[in-house]
Amino acid sequence: MSAPKSLSEAIADLVRDGDTVALEGFTHLIPFAAGHELIRQRRRDLTLVRMTPDLLYDQMIGMGCARRLVFSYGGNPGVGSLHRFRDAIENGWPHPIEVEEHSHAGMANRFAAAASGLPFAVLRGYRGTDLMRHTRVATIECPFTGEELTAVPALDLDVAVVHAQEADRDGNVQLWGIPGVQKEAVLGARRSLVTVERLVDRLEPRPGGVIIPGWVLDAVAVAPSGAHPSYSLGITERDNDFYKAWDAIARDRDAFLAWMEEHVIAGGGDR
Repeated sequence: MSAPKSLSEAIADLVRDGDTVALEGFTHLIPFAAGHELIRQRRRDLTLVRMTPDLLYDQMIGMGCARRLVFSYGGNPGVGSLHRFRDAIENGWPHPIEVEEHSHAGMANRFAAAASGLPFAVLRGYRGTDLMRHTRVATIECPFTGEELTAVPALDLDVAVVHAQEADRDGNVQLWGIPGVQKEAVLGARRSLVTVERLVDRLEPRPGGVIIPGWVLDAVAVAPSGAHPSYSLGITERDNDFYKAWDAIARDRDAFLAWMEEHVIAGGGDR
């Protein structure tokens, strides 16, 4: 990996129209700044992949970035529906999107299979639900016990984008807190970008910390508060009030567009 880039330069270099892109982070370290830059650069026809598409993907769907969504749980945590996601499904606004829904476990295993270079993963799951009839899974027989299991295909990611707390001067990254599937997303993608809160001279080991070595990354961009309104454990706090406020903002198309124009389009840029 070369020297850190600006966020706008990194997005311009790595993400193309039509790409399959995962912007990952579970509960915290959600890469909002990177997603907003994708919106500003008017990326189109993206397949957006995420275990828990929440406000960020609601914004990207509403601004016309997405052609397809591959996901597990989709909602505004603690509040309810994602209104821009729902509007696209029910009314085709701003245009129709395709969906491929999985369980959390299924998505986690799909990320892990991609990171391991395997074509699929096997788990005990999906069975007993009608989800199997509506998504990309298959049954497989264990060659040792004869047990019937569920196989899920590895994710085929063009780009993985994650957020972390720190990077050192050599481009190595450390994140801590809830780990999610950031590591697996980066290892399973053709191209990868990590946005970070800060650069440090040396990464100090943290309990439960995950180190992503610079040699597996294509770019690192410094983006202070780049996870807001989610949080970066130990550095920034979650903006719970905004998560609640988003329900009213996103419910109305005009209110949504006005908010995005003021706070993302006109008010954005490198951090």
